[in-house]
Amino acid sequence: MSTSPTAYQRGRTEGEAALRASLLDVASDLLVSGGSEALTMRRVAAAAGCSTTVLYRLFEGKHGIVQGLYREGFDRLRARLATVGEDEPLPRLRGLALAYRDYARQEPAYYTVMFSRPVPEFEPSPADVQHGRSSLEVLVEAVAAAQRAGQVTSAEPQHVAEVLWAAAHGAVSLELAGHLDGEPASQVFGDVTAGALARFLADAPGSKRPHA
Repeated sequence: MSTSPTAYQRGRTEGEAALRASLLDVASDLLVSGGSEALTMRRVAAAAGCSTTVLYRLFEGKHGIVQGLYREGFDRLRARLATVGEDEPLPRLRGLALAYRDYARQEPAYYTVMFSRPVPEFEPSPADVQHGRSSLEVLVEAVAAAQRAGQVTSAEPQHVAEVLWAAAHGAVSLELAGHLDGEPASQVFGDVTAGALARFLADAPGSKRPHA
């Protein structure tokens, strides 16, 4: 009787980067199901079907696994945002907001590590935080493109991007925490993100330019 390949076996056949991602997926599942206490080298190795030696070689220890989850989460977010194919500036900004929500809903374990500190002893380093913020560059670039098209006010692109990020993050975090559900969650997300973007629209009827 054949058995399904383990996470270690699947990752090993695809190269070390795929192996790391596969092992991090296992770790994220354990974190969700058992909390921080379940995230031991022995339990991750057992769930992945590999030796602890492999984990120590790739991550050095539990801190390295959590750091890997943190960075991998932001890498996946950036990759998801990069798939937004809208060419027109404002539809692209709206598409990025929807992609952010989709990512958070599809990868809740990584999203939790990125923003909620489920492993209390892990504190991201300044380099980790900077790595995470680099995922925002896709949004900053989209804001700048909208400004060049004359559709968004001339406020600092980084500031506009951070406001739009904060709006999307706040709405989807409430949804993931169970405070919003179903269609109302989608409507709330759409209204919140549209309202944040409206604040920065240039010369739109009823819109307001940001204060100096």
